[in-house]
Amino acid sequence: MTTTQSLLNAKSIPAGFTVDDLQKSIEFYEALGFAVTQRWDQDGKLMSVMLQAGGLELGLNQDDWKKGRDRKKGLGTRLNIETAQNIDEIAARMKAAGFALDMEPFDTQWKTRQFELTDPSGFKLTVSSEWPR
Repeated sequence: MTTTQSLLNAKSIPAGFTVDDLQKSIEFYEALGFAVTQRWDQDGKLMSVMLQAGGLELGLNQDDWKKGRDRKKGLGTRLNIETAQNIDEIAARMKAAGFALDMEPFDTQWKTRQFELTDPSGFKLTVSSEWPR
């Protein structure tokens, strides 16, 4: 059955990732341009944060390893982040912070400029902007 009218009036879909090393992931997303807006501690240890960049929210939770330390994260998932900012400058900031890019900035056939990277836990991201900028 094909529906042409949405039955759900959603406002947002904040992503939430369970990460291997919460502090390293915070550093990665802060280098990308996110800011920590909320923190949750348990027994004096940081366990979760909410990050924000513009209107985008992202939750990060420290893995408790109950499903095993060798568990792969992010398989089959890619977070696509769209911005009006200069893609080359964002990519340069990530590299200056010590994070590698999977693909350097490039122009696409869809008239965007983008780069690709993987966060410290294995989640794939694409950051793009309409081109030319």
